[in-house]
Formats: sequence, C-alpha cells, structure tokens
Amino acid sequence: QVQLVESGGGSVQSGGSLRLSCAVSGFTPSRVSMGWFRQAAGKEREGVAAIDGYETTTYTDSGNGRFTVSQDNAKKVLYLQMNSLKPEDTAMYYCAADSRWWFLLRDGEEYTYWGQGTQVTVSS
Repeated sequence: QVQLVESGGGSVQSGGSLRLSCAVSGFTPSRVSMGWFRQAAGKEREGVAAIDGYETTTYTDSGNGRFTVSQDNAKKVLYLQMNSLKPEDTAMYYCAADSRWWFLLRDGEEYTYWGQGTQVTVSS
C-alpha cells in the first residue's frame, strides 16, 4: 500500500523559511514523479512545484523564485524548501506521487497518490 506522509509545516513569520518533506512508502518503482500542491481556506487547490524521475523540475508562479523542489530517489523523500514566505503562502500543502516517473506532471488530476497534508501558516 502506497503511503505519502508530509512533515515540516508550521507557523512562521513573513520572510521566514520552512522545509517540507514527503516520505513515500510502499512504492515499487525505483523512480517516481512527484509534486507539491497547496490549498488555502476557501480556495481551489493549486500546483506549486513538480519533479520527475530525471529530476527535471517545474514551478508555478506560486513557487517560482522562492521555492525549491528536490527529491532523494534512494530514500523516496520529496522536499520543498520555501524561502521568503509571505502571508499568501498560508495553506495546507500536499505532496502527490505517480509511477510514471518519466513524465513531469503539472496537473493534480494526473497524480495517483496523495498525502494528508501539512499546514503552513505565515503571519505578517
């Protein structure tokens, strides 16, 4: 059974940093395509960043320039380093995974597995 467990969320002041982690277990392929998404209260889910099995990355406007996505394929852990956080970054952050590691998946609908989320709160 595939499980994704996020960690690293919390409360931080504007301008601060957080590093989110997502541990994947029960996943047979040696490589995986993964992404970070977020959902603020009352808003739709939006993409933040994604990385494929070649470690090619992509960012949306939400994460470009301030966030860095990376993964440890050997440990099957996904990271999101978030710097210069703003109050508008406040949201529940979710990681997602899919076995089609050769694809860089940008749309949440393309992912098969999801974590439960970790809350990030940025105060001004």
